[in-house]
Amino acid sequence: MSRNAEGLKLALTKVREIRKEFASNVFVPGSADEFNPELEKALRVADFMEMGEIMIVDALHREESCGGHFREEYQSGEGEAERKDDEFMYVGAWEWDEKGEHILHKEELTYDNIEVKTRSYK
Repeated sequence: MSRNAEGLKLALTKVREIRKEFASNVFVPGSADEFNPELEKALRVADFMEMGEIMIVDALHREESCGGHFREEYQSGEGEAERKDDEFMYVGAWEWDEKGEHILHKEELTYDNIEVKTRSYK
């Protein structure tokens, strides 16, 4: 599977449109007077769409190819993945602030017992 910035930006636009339409038009049958499993299902769908959006945001942010994340813009002339360990060797967690902006929190990765190197599939 490969990705590129153009496709990711298009996906982000579409997911945001779908989330907005869902929030405006979702119908949840049932009553507020008792446990409503239909409400739980609707909230779960909303969560999945939110997660999809943040996955796209993260994929756009990660300007390298590494592991299962292959960006077409970041490959060698021979089609091998080009990693940027100096920029992306961290675990990231995203949050939304009160304005709906994405905030990235990073925890740097350090390895004491292994040598980090690019894998070749040739």
